[in-house]
Amino acid sequence: MAGEALAAARAGEDAVAVDLVTGYLSGSPEGNEEIRELVLLLFAECSSMVSELGSGGATPVKMQVFDEEGNEVQIDDADPPVRTAIRALLAEVHGDQDAASEQIEIALANGQPQELATVVLQALRWTLKLAIECETRDLPVASWITSSLDDQP
Repeated sequence: MAGEALAAARAGEDAVAVDLVTGYLSGSPEGNEEIRELVLLLFAECSSMVSELGSGGATPVKMQVFDEEGNEVQIDDADPPVRTAIRALLAEVHGDQDAASEQIEIALANGQPQELATVVLQALRWTLKLAIECETRDLPVASWITSSLDDQP
C-alpha cells in the first residue's frame, strides 16, 4: 500500500495517495494502528535516506518549512500537522522511534481528517524527494520505494 501511495503522489495525485493510506486503513478496526505504522515506515525510510545523503552526499540535508508565499518559517510557526510531521521525522533521524511514534499518535488522536491527511502527505512527499535525491547521487534506496518510482511512466 505504501508503494501504491508513493506512486500516486509521484503522479501528482495527492488525494488518491492520501486516500490509499487513510481511506482504506481507517475502515478497519485496527485502522489507526495501521496508519501509524505506515507513516512511521515512511519516516524510517526518510531517516535512512537522510543518513545516506549526509554521509555520501556533497551537500548536507537541511530541513526547511515554507509558507504559501514561499517564505521560510520557523518550525514552531508552521501549521500544527506540518510541525507534527517535522518533529516525527527529526525524532526518527535522531534515532528516537518512541518520540516519532508519539508525534504520529498526536495526529491520530486529534481526529481531524485534514490534519492527518497533511501528515500522511508530508511523509509521502519527503519520501519521494529524498528517494529521488538518493537515486540522483547513486545512494541506496529501499527496493519497495524504487519499485514504486519505477512504475511511473
